[in-house]
Amino acid sequence: MTTFTEADVRRLLDPAELITALETAFRDRYPHARIPARTHVQLPDGVFLVMACFDDSRGALGMKLIVVQNNLGSAAERVQATYMLLDPSAGRPSLTIEANYLTDIRTAATSALASKFLARKDARVLGIFGTGRQARAHLKVMPLVGNFERVLVCGSNPESARRFAEEMSRKTLPVDAADAATCAAESDVICTCTTSSMPLFDGRLLRPGTHLNLVGAFQPHTREVDSATVQHARVFVDTYDGALAEAGDLLIPISEGVIACNHIVGDLHELTCGNKTARKPAGDITIFKSVGCALEDLVAAELLSRRERLIPS
Repeated sequence: MTTFTEADVRRLLDPAELITALETAFRDRYPHARIPARTHVQLPDGVFLVMACFDDSRGALGMKLIVVQNNLGSAAERVQATYMLLDPSAGRPSLTIEANYLTDIRTAATSALASKFLARKDARVLGIFGTGRQARAHLKVMPLVGNFERVLVCGSNPESARRFAEEMSRKTLPVDAADAATCAAESDVICTCTTSSMPLFDGRLLRPGTHLNLVGAFQPHTREVDSATVQHARVFVDTYDGALAEAGDLLIPISEGVIACNHIVGDLHELTCGNKTARKPAGDITIFKSVGCALEDLVAAELLSRRERLIPS
């Protein structure tokens, strides 16, 4: 059995290649994939998650184990993930992966895939809520599918946003710290990458044509945008089952009677197949709500497995 460290994943997993592989997977492989509902086990101060996927068309089997702690010292310590690629005939793991960075990049790559279909082609300002691992991953990956000229970042406090902006401006596009209202009102594409359980901004601030990738909230009682934002947007999800089981961004407005389940326009399979129209007038606000799909992890692990076979021993 081979083990990949976080350093190995950072070195070998190419985000552009992953976006392409995810598009192929959601278009062609998703109908054949068996993806049970994510298992949630409550811990004394967190949650343990199990995500499994078997792709019958490829004979590919994998499982990710995640522990999310609520009150550890740093954000980097709060989420710990391990992935196992398994031999489906024997049940033995063939590849074990330290999967924190894998999770970050596959989530950002999925947001980028959705944005490829949903964001306006003339989008120039990328807005990011959050300054943690997911924010960094989205800032790295999103420019692969858009011609962004500027990035606005809103953190949990002005100082964290300022530090993030200074650091990331040395590595990528110009990044400016902004308050929540400015980030919401001036961004063409917004990625919410936070641990917030409450809406981050007033949805009335969004300008026509904005696209939002909502990735931070994954429990029914938590959300990053308000009900008005969801009500006035064309909403797409990674999977219907996952969204309607876990996505508080959608479940809370449904419980309020603001929207119904059929407010969801489509999922990633329908979007990549061209079965659902992304946006009608250019002024549509679009939302991609992601809670995470085990097929994404399997695809990333397969790419790493193929890279391993290409590396000289």
